[in-house]
Amino acid sequence: MRRIIQMAALLAWGLFALSCGGAQPLTGGDKDYDALLSMIGDARIVMLGEATHGSREFYRERARITRRLVEEAGFGSVVLEAPWEPVRRLDAYIRGSSGDADAASALGGFIRFPRWSWRNSEVRDFIEALRAINLARAPAAQPVRLYGMDIYSVPESAGAVVRHLARRSGEAATLARQRYACFSDYLDEPMLYGREVESGRAASCAEGAAAQLAEMAAETREEDDFAAWQSARVVRNGEAYYRAIYHEGAISWNLREQHLADTLIQVLERMGAAGKIVVWAHNSHQGDARESDQGAVGELSLGQLMREHYGENAVLVGFSTYRGRVRAAAEWGAQDRVWRLRPALRQSWHERLHRMGLPRLMLIFRGNPALAEKFAERRLERVVGVSYVPGDERNSHYRHSHLSRQFDAIIHIDVTSAVDSLPR
Repeated sequence: MRRIIQMAALLAWGLFALSCGGAQPLTGGDKDYDALLSMIGDARIVMLGEATHGSREFYRERARITRRLVEEAGFGSVVLEAPWEPVRRLDAYIRGSSGDADAASALGGFIRFPRWSWRNSEVRDFIEALRAINLARAPAAQPVRLYGMDIYSVPESAGAVVRHLARRSGEAATLARQRYACFSDYLDEPMLYGREVESGRAASCAEGAAAQLAEMAAETREEDDFAAWQSARVVRNGEAYYRAIYHEGAISWNLREQHLADTLIQVLERMGAAGKIVVWAHNSHQGDARESDQGAVGELSLGQLMREHYGENAVLVGFSTYRGRVRAAAEWGAQDRVWRLRPALRQSWHERLHRMGLPRLMLIFRGNPALAEKFAERRLERVVGVSYVPGDERNSHYRHSHLSRQFDAIIHIDVTSAVDSLPR
């Protein structure tokens, strides 16, 4: 009897949510995201999340939304939760200024774990779509741009700085090479640099990386200078991050979030007052940390920092799934594989969305206080990153959140499938 009462309550709750103006079934049609674009309006930043790093449908829906924002709402750049240097190669490809024959080749710069997050068919097809958009524009029109904002490319970024300086001054390039020399033993696995430095077994690059960035800060007007300066920022901040991960607390996480946020701000400032960007990253970055357990342990989030900096001009969109398949590794650095994604725990947000009975749906909380109130309580939320531990899901992949305060909208896809992994 108790179970029947619970099911009836969930059904009534789901029917209420569907009856509110912010709830919408997603059918795959052209008008699926009309309400979302209407809510976005003139906002400058749209942050599109994902509940896992390895679910195909999240990539596909983000691509659908992004294409509409680019083609209908004047968004000019897409920023990925990916390292700066590899994405520069993708950017050159979509602008028709690279030597890569196709998007699969242009993705060849992603050589580090977790490669599948970007080297997959969904991203490949999205890159080709952006290139087609650019090629169809008039020669004088501004092209769509791609940027990376992450710090997991210290060796590649250091090399880019040296190459940039070598085109202007052999002496400056030699000095930069000397400053970055202490990274040379860790080209295959930069994270080991932090371990060795913190244990006292290796010299630190901190002083040299900071000095190099300071010297380059004055000249960022030209595109090449700006790109090289951003590479120097990656080296300086990545160096600090790799050391911080061997300390307890939220230090390393917050260093990374602040780097992501600063990169978005720099990109927007270069675009001018009319600039608009779409951001692809995991829900743990895109949501407002103050409305989840992240904030309780002192963690910041990119979504929080964007709300604090841009207010209503930042729109935060989360993604959800109930069950399916997911590509992930058993631990950081391990080989990826396809896992069965277990049904979400009872009393989690994902189970509640599942009980609404629709295979795909969107809930828009901003501007819909009645709906937002129904999703404002504190409930479990599943977070699957690059690793998946199905035997310890509750401890490894769940936290509490106030869903409608964490995100402005949520897109739920009840059953998801795993992304593939393109061959190297």
